[in-house]
Amino acid sequence: MSSDGQWTSVSLPYVTGEPVDAWAAEAKAHGGKGTQRLVTVDMRPAPETVARALGLQPGEEVVLRSRVMLLDDRPVELVDSYYPASIARGTRLAEMSKIPGGAVAHLVTLGYPSRRVVEDVTARIATPAEAEEFGLDLPAAIVELSRVILSDNDQPVEASVMISPADARRLRYEITP
Repeated sequence: MSSDGQWTSVSLPYVTGEPVDAWAAEAKAHGGKGTQRLVTVDMRPAPETVARALGLQPGEEVVLRSRVMLLDDRPVELVDSYYPASIARGTRLAEMSKIPGGAVAHLVTLGYPSRRVVEDVTARIATPAEAEEFGLDLPAAIVELSRVILSDNDQPVEASVMISPADARRLRYEITP
């Protein structure tokens, strides 16, 4: 937490490919316990926005890893991460289990290191399902962060959508020119 009571989150530890549990480390630094609940892992046709983000044809297969991030056992973020099936099929990315060191570190072991990251942040009103998951009264504002990780030759290897309650949430970007 910052001095004004807001949770400040930095993206860099999540995209470097270092084999660490970045969420557990971030939560611990804020004085809490960060865990996650894996909701689903499956192969499915890419939604249009995901296909576009990953440079795929609409409907081309992707692996979806859907998770709920928990802080002290309370849901604080919903995360859907998509991987091209051509990369993820037959790997830990396609298994219904936590990936030691994280998915981005696993991508590095598969030969896809992070070279560039593109993030878009928007705010909107939570859907009824999102409000229920977070225990919010409607209307409630949420922050939606969409991230694409690109590897060598600007090849997209992961597209993620992260949703969290907007109250007491700040995203920090540090840029080194």
